[in-house]
Amino acid sequence: MTDLIGIDVSMGKSNVAVYHDHKCIDEYAFHHTKTGFQKLATTVAELEHPTLYFEATGIYSRPLVRFCTDQHWAFTQLNPLQLHFNTQDLRRIKNDTTDARKIGLAAYDNTYRLFTQQKPIYGTLRELNRFYQRMIKDIKLHQLWLHTTLQQTFPELEALFSSRVSKLALNIIELYPHPDFVKGLGHIKLRNQLMKNTDKKLSKTKATQKAEALLDYAKDSAPAAHKGDVQVAEVRYYAHELKALIQQKEKIQKQLIAQAKALPEFEILTSMPGIGELTASRIIGEVGDFTRFDNAKQINAYIGIDLRQYQSGTYRAIDHINKRGDPYARGLFYLTVANMRRVYGLTKVPNHIVDFYYRLRKKGPHPKLDKVATVACMNKLIKCLFVMIKSHQTYNYKLYHGLEAQ
Repeated sequence: MTDLIGIDVSMGKSNVAVYHDHKCIDEYAFHHTKTGFQKLATTVAELEHPTLYFEATGIYSRPLVRFCTDQHWAFTQLNPLQLHFNTQDLRRIKNDTTDARKIGLAAYDNTYRLFTQQKPIYGTLRELNRFYQRMIKDIKLHQLWLHTTLQQTFPELEALFSSRVSKLALNIIELYPHPDFVKGLGHIKLRNQLMKNTDKKLSKTKATQKAEALLDYAKDSAPAAHKGDVQVAEVRYYAHELKALIQQKEKIQKQLIAQAKALPEFEILTSMPGIGELTASRIIGEVGDFTRFDNAKQINAYIGIDLRQYQSGTYRAIDHINKRGDPYARGLFYLTVANMRRVYGLTKVPNHIVDFYYRLRKKGPHPKLDKVATVACMNKLIKCLFVMIKSHQTYNYKLYHGLEAQ
């Protein structure tokens, strides 16, 4: 490797350091525009098959990734923390120009893995999953705001439903955010209003039950806000917004599953007890193409559950996971293991991951804590999925349980 380009990426622009035979022969900055990228293309054309190295900076480096991919250039996105360790020195001089130089020199001194281009569907699934994750956060936040305002206008309504975010619950809350909207109505009239104005089809029996409960709650309710106060408008607003958010979340969920079903690993993932269609789609969205990794340890590092060890003299710290990888994937695998245990409790379908969890929890005089055992199961689950996908095999409990026993 004689020619390479070190690039320091920032918002909307990048600084470039061009190297030939370990010597910096050119430096400049360019904006992430067609003109700027054309300038970079001219530089690449003047060199002998150069490799581009730049730090992964989230959304800011994506335009550069796309341009490099479209041009079919060899490039590497560097882990910011790894790059920091490989470029730190005693002199603390930092600016965009020196950073680009350091990236180029680090490429000469270290071996970095080249970027592996995945099929576009994996990128689509990743964006859909991130969108889905944000929708869940928005729903929880709006649910909290609805609870806060509903406690001031008609708190008894929350006792009417097992879940405040069900469509039926939100319809009724939007119709009757204050007990004064219910008072004066008879059972039949209230029942008919519920059946007419809720988008979920209600039977007469269920509508009558809800109407009677509403009337009982309204009679004894003593809210903090009056019927005309702004809190009533707030309740209706949050109920309306929550309905739209839930509808959008369901739409994204369907898109996720429909896209993932086109991939061969989807069937393999869903063959594992406790991994449903949505979970499988989200795992593929976060991890991407499993086959681009050489082994399961690389996936562990990618999501941040590889162990961090520290020893100095006779002192040895307790091992912890690094948490330097993809937090979305890490949280997803954590929930997947928990869901496997829940499904096993309901169905008793054998699962060697669940077996391993309970062995750790009961092992010897010092059983593992729940979180420690769950992380260990995450590691084992990733190994299992990696082998299954690499070998194109669906889940076989006897096979994997037998390997555990060996």
